[in-house]
Amino acid sequence: MKQTQRGFTMIELIVVIVILGILAAVALPKFLDLSGDAKAAALKGITASVAGAMTVNYGGCSATSHLTSGANAAKCHTVRYCDDIAAVMVQPIDASEYTISHTDLTTTNGSTGNCTMTQISSGNTLQFSGISAGNP
Repeated sequence: MKQTQRGFTMIELIVVIVILGILAAVALPKFLDLSGDAKAAALKGITASVAGAMTVNYGGCSATSHLTSGANAAKCHTVRYCDDIAAVMVQPIDASEYTISHTDLTTTNGSTGNCTMTQISSGNTLQFSGISAGNP
């Protein structure tokens, strides 16, 4: 009577374990380095939010003739320096994680300048265009 095989041989199991070990050794470093990519993506996201907030603030100021008091106080905030935009943000920027340069955008409404955001934990920086608004 012929006996049928009921499982894997020891050689087959060892070959599978070796193949899995090789795959893990190749793939593991890629997963370990994702924190740098995540920090870079977070910096891009917060920088885009700040640049968008500056643009929206300028639009609100333009609609109200750049008046920052009275009924227009909620629509227009004075932005003369790049870091002034922190007051406009709905969600405050975490000062322990990000800093924005104190670049002078001048008192001329609509003047633009390069602002720099720095992520403290990684030391990465990213530039964005700032726009002044709400200046008398």
